[in-house]
Amino acid sequence: MGAYSDFLMNSNISKLYKLMEKCSVCPRKCGVNRLKGEKGFCKSGNEIRVASINLHTGEEPPISGTNGSGTVFFSNCTMSCVFCQNYPISQLGNGYLFTTQQLADKMLELQKEGAHNINFVTPSHMYPLMAESVFIAKQKGLKIPILANCSGYESVEVLELMDDFIDIYMPDMKYSDDIYAKKYSNVTDYAKINKAAIKEMFRQKGNLFINKNEIAEKGLLIRHLVLPNGISGSKEIFDFISAEISADAFVSVMAQYHTAHKSDAIKELSRKITEEEYEYAVDCFYKSGLHNGWVQEL
Repeated sequence: MGAYSDFLMNSNISKLYKLMEKCSVCPRKCGVNRLKGEKGFCKSGNEIRVASINLHTGEEPPISGTNGSGTVFFSNCTMSCVFCQNYPISQLGNGYLFTTQQLADKMLELQKEGAHNINFVTPSHMYPLMAESVFIAKQKGLKIPILANCSGYESVEVLELMDDFIDIYMPDMKYSDDIYAKKYSNVTDYAKINKAAIKEMFRQKGNLFINKNEIAEKGLLIRHLVLPNGISGSKEIFDFISAEISADAFVSVMAQYHTAHKSDAIKELSRKITEEEYEYAVDCFYKSGLHNGWVQEL
């Protein structure tokens, strides 16, 4: 656990590592002993595997800013989406091994290069090791915000333990119906768990705070990818956000769906969304009372 073991033994980080003994780091609760290298659904043991680390300018405007977001793309995933555009990383596990110290040093390099934040992509299964890496980096001078760019399939217990290590949450709300979540992402209870996780993220951080330089510093930014044939349940999701999170919540309504991984062989997912489908989703966004965020051009 590195050079900071005295701290870790008396912190939320040690509690996070404890969850890896009979793994319950994500809601699947596989129960394997990841500390001994056993692997559950996410195919991850006690090591950090990262596919890429770089400055990324393609995120939402206050995340990328002018210099870019310092993106750390973890390998593997707690979900199994048939349409995943990054499936070589999320499903096949492509990547390279890092120690927590090496990852901390990479964060500091990104800060030196001008990154506005450290953007951990698909971090849900890596939270214990991520938290230790963030702690080490902060001890060595990391000042920029930490962002969790996640699927939204999160354990509330784990989110509570991560509170001190994350400044910005950027979760997905993928589905409003568990039938589709099971069919297309192999998750039986996504909708309920996703809603509880979003509520906890909002409790911790509130609405997205964007400073005078138009850079996000703290808060919640929800992403929603519109899928063909109404599969994502946009209306229900936007109504939930407006009514139970905040009408002022920041939401990114995304039109970039395209076939990838296995989806071109699945009839209902084998095409891009139509103009009518996206216009309907955007109309639902505004009719729900939401007004902050971003709407992509189709």
